[in-house]
Amino acid sequence: MPDTSGTQKSSIPWFDDFEGVAYRYYDLRMNIIPLISEIKEASRIWYDTIHWWADPYIRVRFVDAGNRYWFVMGADSKKPENNMSFYKLLPKSENYERFKKGHGGEAYLRLGVYIKESLDGAKKSAACNCGHRAEDHDEGDGDACLYYECDCKEFSSFQVNLFKRKKTITDIAFLDERDVKGDPLAWNCLYTNKYSQD
Repeated sequence: MPDTSGTQKSSIPWFDDFEGVAYRYYDLRMNIIPLISEIKEASRIWYDTIHWWADPYIRVRFVDAGNRYWFVMGADSKKPENNMSFYKLLPKSENYERFKKGHGGEAYLRLGVYIKESLDGAKKSAACNCGHRAEDHDEGDGDACLYYECDCKEFSSFQVNLFKRKKTITDIAFLDERDVKGDPLAWNCLYTNKYSQD
């Protein structure tokens, strides 16, 4: 258990510079997909860090914090000089709740590249955040939605490209924040990134 005096920092760096976490259901196992905004960064993270994690030692913790949750992921590494753990405080969503109910104790870990799309780069069938397709938006000034009842002023969408490589996670736990002291990974994360910051 980490020193709680406030003088010790985590020996493994914590990484939170990613967009969020996606969940995919249509596979042999559900997928946990940290979303990175740059493909080079995603490749570097995979090959320098995650590639060196042995599957049985990958741990993922979801720590309940009201209407949000802490995503915490880490593992021992065969290449400790490049190791890091991941965390992000995220809003709860239907996809998170669906994963929580259906993961069955295991999941695949994959990385995804999150790409924002404008009307110029999107396929005509791509859906805007307003729910209408790209072809239903004006290609002139502002790319406003052509549906009368829609107040969307600009086409905005995203695409997620998944890495083919994956790891199998079998150590998944859902915790309440009051119970994190019993879990070294979750406690280290919250102590380093929340409690020592307050």
